[in-house]
Amino acid sequence: MNNFPYTGLTPDAFAVIDGNGDNQKLHGTAYFYKTPFGGTLVEIEVDGLPVKNSKSQSSFLGIHIHENGDCTPPFNQTGEHYNPYAAPHPDHAGDMPPLLVNSGYAYSVFYTERFKIADINGRSVIIHDKADEFSTQPSGNSGAKIACGIIKINEAG
Repeated sequence: MNNFPYTGLTPDAFAVIDGNGDNQKLHGTAYFYKTPFGGTLVEIEVDGLPVKNSKSQSSFLGIHIHENGDCTPPFNQTGEHYNPYAAPHPDHAGDMPPLLVNSGYAYSVFYTERFKIADINGRSVIIHDKADEFSTQPSGNSGAKIACGIIKINEAG
């Protein structure tokens, strides 16, 4: 298991993300780290993402943690966004910042206090085919589920 490149931390949980039948080259990983601040540091790296804007070769895609860890295509068993407090979108615990895709590649790191590692174990990370516009209920109109990965505790950590 790779360490976080800037801190040397070993992830406490991870999800290997793979695309659906229409996005077979899509592959990536989400890493989750406990922090001394009580929250979670999330690192996501994905390649093979679809590019929506041919002029700039960049676009945004929605990414969320969903309730269920069942990545059987077409990923319709993943349920809704992880939302233990019944909050409106975009305040679900599983709502994450959108991925900025450049030439099919995205890398993101952020800190959140919305969930702990134990809360998300066994759930799924889902990448959608559209940007999350942060208002439409319940999912920000982020479109179809194009990639999925099941979150697992890192036993090697």
